[in-house]
Amino acid sequence: MSKTPLQFRHNGREVAIFVDGGTNLLVALRELIGDMTPKFGCGQGGCGTCSVLVDGELYLSCLTLAETVAGRSVETLDSLKQGPNLHPLQRAFADNFAAQCGYCTPGMLMAAKALLDRNPQPSRAEIVEAISGNICRCTGYEPIINAILAASGGRASA
Repeated sequence: MSKTPLQFRHNGREVAIFVDGGTNLLVALRELIGDMTPKFGCGQGGCGTCSVLVDGELYLSCLTLAETVAGRSVETLDSLKQGPNLHPLQRAFADNFAAQCGYCTPGMLMAAKALLDRNPQPSRAEIVEAISGNICRCTGYEPIINAILAASGGRASA
Protein backbone atom coordinates (compact mmCIF):
# COMPACT_ATOMS: atom_id res chain seq x y z
CA MET A 1 0.00 0.00 0.00
CA SER A 2 1.36 3.43 -0.86
CA LYS A 3 1.74 6.14 1.73
CA THR A 4 0.18 9.57 1.46
CA PRO A 5 2.13 12.72 2.37
CA LEU A 6 0.41 14.79 5.03
CA GLN A 7 1.31 18.29 6.23
CA PHE A 8 -0.40 20.17 9.06
CA ARG A 9 0.34 22.37 12.06
CA HIS A 10 0.85 20.39 15.26
CA ASN A 11 0.82 22.57 18.37
CA GLY A 12 1.97 25.56 16.36
CA ARG A 13 4.71 23.97 14.30
CA GLU A 14 4.52 22.63 10.77
CA VAL A 15 4.90 18.87 10.45
CA ALA A 16 5.13 16.60 7.42
CA ILE A 17 4.58 12.86 7.67
CA PHE A 18 3.56 9.93 5.49
CA VAL A 19 0.42 8.00 6.44
CA ASP A 20 -1.17 4.80 5.22
CA GLY A 21 -4.70 5.13 3.90
CA GLY A 22 -7.19 4.79 6.73
CA THR A 23 -4.75 5.88 9.46
CA ASN A 24 -6.57 7.77 12.15
CA LEU A 25 -5.29 11.00 13.65
CA LEU A 26 -4.61 9.38 17.02
CA VAL A 27 -2.16 6.90 15.47
CA ALA A 28 -0.53 9.66 13.41
CA LEU A 29 -0.04 11.85 16.48
CA ARG A 30 1.22 9.12 18.79
CA GLU A 31 3.19 6.83 16.49
CA LEU A 32 4.37 9.12 13.70
CA ILE A 33 4.86 12.43 15.53
CA GLY A 34 5.53 11.11 19.04
CA ASP A 35 2.90 13.18 20.87
CA MET A 36 1.65 10.81 23.54
CA THR A 37 -0.73 13.27 25.20
CA PRO A 38 -3.86 12.16 23.31
CA LYS A 39 -4.69 8.85 24.96
CA PHE A 40 -6.05 5.69 23.39
CA GLY A 41 -9.22 4.78 25.25
CA CYS A 42 -12.06 2.92 23.64
CA GLY A 43 -11.08 3.35 19.98
CA GLN A 44 -14.75 3.87 19.13
CA GLY A 45 -15.37 7.53 19.97
CA GLY A 46 -17.26 6.82 23.18
CA CYS A 47 -14.83 7.92 25.89
CA GLY A 48 -13.36 11.24 24.70
CA THR A 49 -9.86 10.61 26.04
CA CYS A 50 -8.36 11.06 22.55
CA SER A 51 -9.92 14.51 22.08
CA VAL A 52 -7.88 17.14 20.24
CA LEU A 53 -8.65 20.51 18.70
CA VAL A 54 -8.65 20.84 14.92
CA ASP A 55 -8.82 24.49 13.91
CA GLY A 56 -10.20 25.17 17.40
CA GLU A 57 -13.00 22.59 17.25
CA LEU A 58 -13.10 19.46 19.39
CA TYR A 59 -12.47 16.21 17.48
CA LEU A 60 -12.16 12.60 18.54
CA SER A 61 -8.79 11.71 17.06
CA CYS A 62 -9.56 7.98 17.05
CA LEU A 63 -12.42 8.62 14.61
CA THR A 64 -10.74 11.30 12.51
CA LEU A 65 -8.87 10.20 9.41
CA ALA A 66 -5.40 11.70 9.53
CA GLU A 67 -5.64 12.86 5.91
CA THR A 68 -8.57 15.17 6.81
CA VAL A 69 -6.29 17.49 8.80
CA ALA A 70 -4.08 18.38 5.81
CA GLY A 71 -3.28 22.10 5.96
CA ARG A 72 -5.12 22.51 9.26
CA SER A 73 -4.06 23.19 12.85
CA VAL A 74 -4.12 20.37 15.41
CA GLU A 75 -3.72 21.13 19.12
CA THR A 76 -3.14 18.48 21.75
CA LEU A 77 -2.74 18.65 25.50
CA ASP A 78 0.97 19.24 24.97
CA SER A 79 0.14 22.66 23.50
CA LEU A 80 -1.35 23.96 26.74
CA LYS A 81 1.79 24.32 28.83
CA GLN A 82 4.31 27.06 28.23
CA GLY A 83 7.66 25.58 29.22
CA PRO A 84 7.44 24.65 32.89
CA ASN A 85 4.33 26.79 33.42
CA LEU A 86 0.94 25.13 33.52
CA HIS A 87 -2.01 26.49 31.58
CA PRO A 88 -4.72 27.97 33.88
CA LEU A 89 -6.91 24.95 33.13
CA GLN A 90 -4.16 22.54 34.16
CA ARG A 91 -3.57 24.53 37.35
CA ALA A 92 -7.32 24.56 38.11
CA PHE A 93 -7.50 20.78 37.57
CA ALA A 94 -4.65 20.30 40.05
CA ASP A 95 -6.07 22.77 42.58
CA ASN A 96 -9.54 21.19 42.44
CA PHE A 97 -8.39 17.54 42.46
CA ALA A 98 -9.95 17.04 39.03
CA ALA A 99 -7.24 14.65 37.82
CA GLN A 100 -7.04 11.33 39.60
CA CYS A 101 -6.16 8.27 37.51
CA GLY A 102 -5.47 10.40 34.41
CA TYR A 103 -7.58 8.36 31.98
CA CYS A 104 -9.91 11.22 31.10
CA THR A 105 -7.65 14.19 31.82
CA PRO A 106 -6.33 14.91 28.30
CA GLY A 107 -9.80 14.79 26.76
CA MET A 108 -11.42 16.75 29.58
CA LEU A 109 -8.78 19.48 29.35
CA MET A 110 -9.15 19.75 25.58
CA ALA A 111 -12.97 19.84 25.83
CA ALA A 112 -12.67 22.53 28.50
CA LYS A 113 -10.22 24.53 26.39
CA ALA A 114 -12.54 24.38 23.38
CA LEU A 115 -15.39 25.63 25.57
CA LEU A 116 -13.43 28.46 27.22
CA ASP A 117 -11.95 29.58 23.90
CA ARG A 118 -15.43 30.22 22.54
CA ASN A 119 -17.16 31.10 25.84
CA PRO A 120 -14.81 32.42 28.55
CA GLN A 121 -17.59 32.62 31.18
CA PRO A 122 -19.69 29.46 30.75
CA SER A 123 -22.50 28.44 33.04
CA ARG A 124 -22.37 25.17 34.93
CA ALA A 125 -24.88 23.72 32.46
CA GLU A 126 -22.69 24.75 29.51
CA ILE A 127 -19.69 23.07 31.15
CA VAL A 128 -21.66 19.88 31.72
CA GLU A 129 -22.71 19.89 28.06
CA ALA A 130 -19.15 20.59 26.86
CA ILE A 131 -17.67 17.61 28.73
CA SER A 132 -20.59 15.26 28.10
CA GLY A 133 -18.63 13.30 25.49
CA ASN A 134 -15.92 12.42 27.99
CA ILE A 135 -16.06 9.53 30.44
CA CYS A 136 -14.44 9.89 33.86
CA ARG A 137 -13.90 6.78 35.95
CA CYS A 138 -12.82 8.39 39.23
CA THR A 139 -13.92 11.90 40.11
CA GLY A 140 -17.68 11.80 39.77
CA TYR A 141 -17.38 14.88 37.48
CA GLU A 142 -17.93 17.50 40.22
CA PRO A 143 -14.20 18.28 40.69
CA ILE A 144 -13.84 18.61 36.91
CA ILE A 145 -16.82 20.97 36.65
CA ASN A 146 -15.48 22.98 39.60
CA ALA A 147 -12.04 23.17 38.00
CA ILE A 148 -13.46 24.52 34.75
CA LEU A 149 -15.56 27.03 36.69
CA ALA A 150 -12.43 28.10 38.62
CA ALA A 151 -10.41 28.49 35.41
CA SER A 152 -13.17 30.66 33.97
CA GLY A 153 -13.30 32.81 37.10
CA GLY A 154 -16.76 31.48 37.92
CA ARG A 155 -15.81 30.14 41.35
CA ALA A 156 -12.75 30.08 43.58
CA SER A 157 -10.63 26.93 43.72
CA ALA A 158 -11.22 24.41 46.49
